[in-house]
Amino acid sequence: MKANTAEKIRFLKNRRNVTLGQIAEVTEQTRQNFSNKLKRDDFRESELAAIAEFLGCELKISFIDKETGEEI
Repeated sequence: MKANTAEKIRFLKNRRNVTLGQIAEVTEQTRQNFSNKLKRDDFRESELAAIAEFLGCELKISFIDKETGEEI
């Protein structure tokens, strides 16, 4: 099974030994609001970019054509 975005953030949070509060601060929101977004797996692209930067990762968002397998 593929991990969703929230699961990937939790994995990296634990790997980097950072708190939800620290990530929430980077995205300029409360810890509670960020926690709710994790539960809903609902993030804006700008938030994902900030989280990736903070966690020392490159963010890659792409569309894959299901018919051809081509990355768009």
